[in-house]
Amino acid sequence: MITGRTTLIAHIGFPTESFKAPMIYNPWFEHRQIDAVVVPMGCRAEDYPAFLRSLFKLSNIRGALVTMPHKITTLSLVDEATPTARIAGACNAVLKRADGSLLGDQFDGAGFVRGVERKGLVLQGCRALVSGSGGVGSAIAASLAGAGVGEIALFDANPAAAEALAGRLRAHYPELRVVTGSRDPDGFDLVVNATPLGMNEGDAMPFDLDRMAPTTFVGEVVMKSEYTPLLQAALAKGCKVQVGTDMLFEMIPAYLEFFGFGTATPEALREVATLAY
Repeated sequence: MITGRTTLIAHIGFPTESFKAPMIYNPWFEHRQIDAVVVPMGCRAEDYPAFLRSLFKLSNIRGALVTMPHKITTLSLVDEATPTARIAGACNAVLKRADGSLLGDQFDGAGFVRGVERKGLVLQGCRALVSGSGGVGSAIAASLAGAGVGEIALFDANPAAAEALAGRLRAHYPELRVVTGSRDPDGFDLVVNATPLGMNEGDAMPFDLDRMAPTTFVGEVVMKSEYTPLLQAALAKGCKVQVGTDMLFEMIPAYLEFFGFGTATPEALREVATLAY
């Protein structure tokens, strides 16, 4: 039950139809008798800066979950950003502090890394290919670097975005081998689709599956369906995979702590979630 005392967490992006967070957070809040609610808010890119400023003038808002296409823009709109967010070049969480100032953080990469490690992939020294250098791809690449991978290959339809991310990675991890310009999965231990490909029927595959070995671990960020065409094809080849919502469940405990709502385990969150595809 939403009342006048309910704390609001905005979930901002566009479009909102594929949002999964409300079906995870809100059952958890109800289960734990926390008087808070996550509310989807669809906002187009051109309206976002003014909208975010107005949103945080509300007296009953604690923070925001931020998703595509606003993660990179958010970094320039907060008063302070954590080192993780600065390296990633994007924010996916905003906290309104007691003095009204906004703190930005980034949990996409941490959620992704925790998920693949829990599935048994050893990241230390491995070769990783990340397709997509926007907010989520940058965050995943930053966290993979922090986890000790030996090489990261970056690809983006906009080559300048991949080069900019490569520069940030090299500045913070000078020993890391970083290459750009190809999405050929041959020879990689881990490949990650951090693009919207798979959101819409008829989308092209983000990787050439014929060039992918059965030993490759395939990670996905698209959550419109649990097993996207990429993951279905990867499973058919014998690859291990991580679905998009795994990253979400792994990062939610960090979000809860960030917003001051305690913590949880991915398993406990899954028990009460009401996900639908």
